[in-house]
Order: sequence, then C-alpha cells, then structure tokens
Amino acid sequence: MNKQFLIKDAHAVLTGAAGDAARSPATDIRIADGVITQMGCGLLPQPGERVLDARDCVVYPGWVNTHHHLFQSLLKGVPAGINLTLSPWLQAVPFIYRKAFDERRLRLAARIGLVELMLSGCTTVADHHYIYYPNMGYDASAALFDEADKLGVRFMLQRGGGTVTRKLEADQSTYVEPETLDGMMGDVERLAARYHGRGARPMTRVALAPTTATVSVPRGELRQIAGAARRLGIPLHTHMSETVSFMEHCRAEFGCLPIEYLAEHDWLGKDVSLAHLTHLTDGELALLARTGTGMAHCPQSNARLADGVARAPDLHRLGGAVSLGVDGAASNEAADMLSEVHFCWLMHRAHAGAATRPRPDGAGEAGADSVSVEQVVNWASDGGARVLGFDGVGVLAVGQAADLAVYDLDSPRYFGLHDMAIGPVVAAGRPRLKWLLAAGRVVVEDDAIPGVDMAALRAEAAADVLRLAREV
Repeated sequence: MNKQFLIKDAHAVLTGAAGDAARSPATDIRIADGVITQMGCGLLPQPGERVLDARDCVVYPGWVNTHHHLFQSLLKGVPAGINLTLSPWLQAVPFIYRKAFDERRLRLAARIGLVELMLSGCTTVADHHYIYYPNMGYDASAALFDEADKLGVRFMLQRGGGTVTRKLEADQSTYVEPETLDGMMGDVERLAARYHGRGARPMTRVALAPTTATVSVPRGELRQIAGAARRLGIPLHTHMSETVSFMEHCRAEFGCLPIEYLAEHDWLGKDVSLAHLTHLTDGELALLARTGTGMAHCPQSNARLADGVARAPDLHRLGGAVSLGVDGAASNEAADMLSEVHFCWLMHRAHAGAATRPRPDGAGEAGADSVSVEQVVNWASDGGARVLGFDGVGVLAVGQAADLAVYDLDSPRYFGLHDMAIGPVVAAGRPRLKWLLAAGRVVVEDDAIPGVDMAALRAEAAADVLRLAREV
C-alpha cells in the first residue's frame, strides 16, 4: 500500500486552525507515513509518490465527530418518536429498541454510521455507546473498535452505561438491569489497557462516560468515577444540560445548577467533554471556559428534539473549548458532518438575528457574523481533536496527521461560487469526495469506500429495519 502521496494544485486549503492560520496559501501537500511533511506551491513529485490531482478541488481537514450513538443508525425516522421532545422520545425510540441489539445488529448499525460519516469527510469518530448490562453475552466495545478499524478511521469509545435505573427506564418495556460500579469500572479498566492510545496521532482512545452524570449514577459514585478515570489517564464524557429539565432536576435534587453540580464532584477540566450543553447560565458558561471543559455541540439533534440552541459562540468568545458532534441518527436523521457544519453555520446566525430587539436608533439588524465558516470548520476539526485528546490530529500542518478530505465541487449547487473554499459549508449538499485520507491512507476514493458494497449494505439495512419493527 502506497504510504507517500503528493496532493497537487488544490484550488484552496482550509487547515482547521483558528484565526489567520485558517487558510493556507499552499496548493500542494506532501504526505509520508501518515504525516504531512511539506506544504507549498509547485512541489515536484518524488520517486515512489502517488500524485493526487486536486485541480478545481478544495482540501479540508478530516472532520472530528465528538459525540455519536452509532447503534441508532438503524433507528432513523421512527414514526413513534418523530414529533417528540427528548424525554418521551427516549422512551419511544432508543430505550425500547436497545434490548433488540445483539452483536450482529450493533456491527451493522456501526458500519452504516461510520460509512455515512466517512462519505461526508469524517476521519475521527467518538461513539458514546451506552447499551451495557450484566451478562450481555457479547463484547459491544470490541465490536465497535473492530468496525472502525476495518474502515480505517480513528475511533474513541465513550464507554457509557449506568448503575441506577432512571424513572424514564423503569417501565417494563424499557427496563434494562443496571451495572454495578465495580462491573463498570472493571470493564473500563480492561478497555483502557487494550485500546487507549497515548502520544501523538493515536488511532484509538477510550473515555469513561456514564450516560448522564446527574441521573445514571448516584451522587456518592460521581467523584469516585472521576478519580478512577484520572488514575487510568483517560478522559470523562457525559450528556449534560440538554433540556430545561436538567436544570429543574438539579435544582430540585441537589439545590444547584448542573454545571455547579459537576464542579462539586471533580467533573470539570480539560479532560472532560459534555454533550449538548443547550441550557447554560452566564455563570455556568464562565465556569466551563475557566476550566477548559469541552462542549460537544450537536445543533441538528438539538433542533430536531426542540431542545434549544447551545451558546457555542458565547463559549468560544470566552476562550472555551467547542467541538461538533452529530449525536445519534435516531434524533438526527442525517448523521453526517457536512450537514452538521452547514446547519451550525446557519442556525447561530438565525438565532442571533431572532434575539435582536428594536432599538430607538433604528439599528435593528444583527447576527450575520455570529459565526464564520472558518470558525465552524475549526470547531469540527482542531476543536474536536483537542476536546477528545487526539494530539497531532485535526489541523493541516507539517508534522500533523494526514487526515484530510479532497472535495470536488462539480455539482451545479457549487457553480458560481466566488469563494470556492467555503463551498462545502455554505452551499450544503454533499460534494463529491474525490479522496479521504485517514492516517495517510486512502479510505475513500472517487466517492467510494474500498471493500464496501453499498448496494448490499443498503439491502441489509432495509431488511433489518423490518425485522426490528416485528421484534419490537
């Protein structure tokens, strides 16, 4: 397999870096052994290099998806949950269907989700998997790592689960026996020893990720879990502040706000990422920024479930850590990073404009600059890699991982663009993916994934959806 490449004559290169470094003047990128070794113009091919002709193409960093539920790739558009908010949707869709997942079905769902992500230009995936219970009979974690390895992408398992049964899950149709703390921690220790990569450009990592820290584990265990993760040298992750009910629950049960509750239990810091964070007070926002706690921002899922709009731009302005995740396909029927970055770019502008109030001086229009294309790209690449702890990943620069997407803007929706560099974000759709490289390997070529029979995958998915409906 060729390990040396020269990407030649790209129309534009977005690096994923922040500020003035967001765009590179380079047209050519040299790659050797999985690493970018040179960027410039007019680079000449060297012996043994494969030249990738990127004329009329734009090059982006491989997307870093910081929060997903891959098992939900077989639960898109379930009629019983399509018009529900978070709590009833949880009962109607993922909680009811999760007991129907065995290893074969989990692998199929993961394969569908990973393929969908890759064809959008994603090279790093964090999956918050939470279907764990005593005596499962199969190793869900190993299956997920194996599916990612076969496709060649970087993968983090955010190992979810819980040691208590929440009220939402107590009904007979949704009940799953909780784990013990010793059982959960023993499994996490096993996974960390086997899969947690350290140092530059790791391919796999592990996070300790109780499903929802305020309800999935009792108060007395939360600090123990944080301490255990830090002894193992692995990060922490959980769902947090997704709806107003998070705030109501914490005020009623603990006498404080959700982020204050996490702070009391050592659950903030640069090694912590929190999915959603749709409802935050100014004080909570400042606390997240001060501690470097990461936001896994999921704008499409939050819109789909009527959660609200996370204050990602505000956290960014405070110097906080922002990243993007697609969340599960059961609450985001297009779980890919291109649709996510496009919607993110639009949503925050609409939200800022809607918040503008008439003023006596008549200056009432605002919000169209609330987020830039380069800022969203940064959140979805370098920002994600930093939040997940993938050192040496997320930016197109010499010495960094050769994770990149070469998009050919050959569809009419991109014709007429004055700035082709921003096309994949502003014009939506899915541009033809000429090449996707992960760790310096071609994993997508001419919009196809080597070894993946798309027609067979589609047929298998359709048949399994029918089986799921009969079973559940």
